[in-house]
Amino acid sequence: MKTNRSELSKGLKIMALTLVFMFAGPTLLYIAFSNQEKPLYIPLLILGLLICAAAIYFGFKGIQTIMNSMFRNSNSNSP
Repeated sequence: MKTNRSELSKGLKIMALTLVFMFAGPTLLYIAFSNQEKPLYIPLLILGLLICAAAIYFGFKGIQTIMNSMFRNSNSNSP
């Protein structure tokens, strides 16, 4: 059983994207909540929440991809 290096690098790229989202989402939420009287409050709030949700999704997806690269048997026909 060997590590599939191409799938591992794909998983690490997804985790790098997750790291960006993990900082961008809360930052946008902080900016939105700091300026509630501004006209961009609702769009920034929605964008921040979507980025936070994307960080959670891509975090699970990245961990799953990394685990599959290490523990999935490459000879099997399972997806």
